[in-house]
Amino acid sequence: MATVDPDVSRSTERCLTFEDALSMAKFGAFNVVLMAISGAILTAFLLETIGISYVIAVAGCDLQLSTSDKGILSAVGFLGVIVSSHLWGFLADTQGRRKVIVPTLFLTFAITILSSLMTNFWMLTVCRFMAGFFISGSSATIYAYLGEFHNQQNGSRAIMGASFVFGLGCILLPAIAFAVINQEWELPIVPLGVVYRPWRLFLVVCSVPGLISAFVLLWFPESPKFVLMQGDMDQTIKTIQWVHRFNRGRKAEPLVIDSILAETEAEQSKARRAELQNMKGIGALAKLVWNQTAPLFMGSFLKKTAIVCFLQFGTYLTSHGTYMFFPSILDQVFKAQETGEERFSVCELVYDRANTTNTETDTDDECVVQTLDVTLYEMSFILEVIYAAGFAIIGLDH
Repeated sequence: MATVDPDVSRSTERCLTFEDALSMAKFGAFNVVLMAISGAILTAFLLETIGISYVIAVAGCDLQLSTSDKGILSAVGFLGVIVSSHLWGFLADTQGRRKVIVPTLFLTFAITILSSLMTNFWMLTVCRFMAGFFISGSSATIYAYLGEFHNQQNGSRAIMGASFVFGLGCILLPAIAFAVINQEWELPIVPLGVVYRPWRLFLVVCSVPGLISAFVLLWFPESPKFVLMQGDMDQTIKTIQWVHRFNRGRKAEPLVIDSILAETEAEQSKARRAELQNMKGIGALAKLVWNQTAPLFMGSFLKKTAIVCFLQFGTYLTSHGTYMFFPSILDQVFKAQETGEERFSVCELVYDRANTTNTETDTDDECVVQTLDVTLYEMSFILEVIYAAGFAIIGLDH
C-alpha cells in the first residue's frame, strides 16, 4: 500500500466535512487512473464470465462436450458470482474495499491458470465456478472503492468514466479471441497429460487485465471513506493528502487538514464494528448478515429492490445469457453455408449438428486444433462497438 508523508504544516486549524476534504484534493490524474483501473476490473469480470463462450465453441473435442455440458459451462461462472456476492459485500463493509479487491483478483488469475490445464468437463466446471466466485469480489466492490474517492459532484462522472472504459474493454473480447483461438498450434504437456491448445491460452489471456489491475492497486490506499467509518481520522487525512499530491504533483503546496467532522454513517459503522468484535460463532455472524440484508425486502425498500432485480435480470438475460451461445451458433451457421446448406433452423444447428460433430470427434483417435470463422469475429466486434457507444452516449448525458 502507498505510504503518505505526514509532513504537513498545521499552522492553521482546518476542520472539514468529508465531502469538503475530498473536494480540496481536486479531480486529476489519480482520479483518471482510478477510473481506468476500475474499468479494467469490470472488463476482467466480463472476460472471465463471457470469454468461456468462445471456449465452448472450439473445445468440444478436447473435453467431449455435449450441448448440455456447454450450457452448464456457460452458466456456472455466473452461479459462482451469485453464491459469493453476499459474502464479498459483507467482507468489503467490515474488512475493507481494497482488502477484498486485490486478493480476489490474484485468486481469480490463479484459478484461471488452473482452468487452462483441466482435461475434462467436471474439473473445468469446478474451476470456472471458483473463477466466478472470486471475480465477483472485485467487480462488485470496485464501484464502492471508486465512488468513495469522489465527492457527490464527481461521483457519477467517475462511475460513468469507468463504465466507458469497461465498454471499450469489451472490444478486447473478440480481439483476443481472434488473435489467440484462431492460431493452429498445440503443445503436449506430458507430465500433466494435457495437450495445450490455443483455447487454453485464451483463458489465461482473459485474466491478464485483472492481474495488472491487482498489481496497480497494491500501490493505492484504502478507500478514505471506509477508513473514516472505521474511526481512523488520521489515516483518512493522510489518504486525502496523498490523493492531492498525486493530482497536483509533489512540488505543489501541501494540503492542510487538521480534522474531519464525524458523520452519522461513521458512527453507525463504529457500532457495527463493535458488534462484529463481540460476535461468537457462525450463528451470530449469520444474524448480523441477516440484519443488514432483511431491510432490502421490507417497507419502502421492497419496491426499489424488486425494480432493480427485474432490470438486472433483463439486462443479463439479453446481454450475457443470449450472448453465451452467440459464437457457437454463428460459427455453425457459417460452416453450414460452406457445405451448401441453404435452409436450416437455429435448433437444428444447436442440437442436431452439434451432436453429430461430437459423435464424429468421439470416434477419432485424437482431436485437431479447431478455429472459428473470421466473419464471426467481425460480427462480435461490431456488437461490442455498439455496446461501448452506448456507454459513451450515457456518459455524455452526465
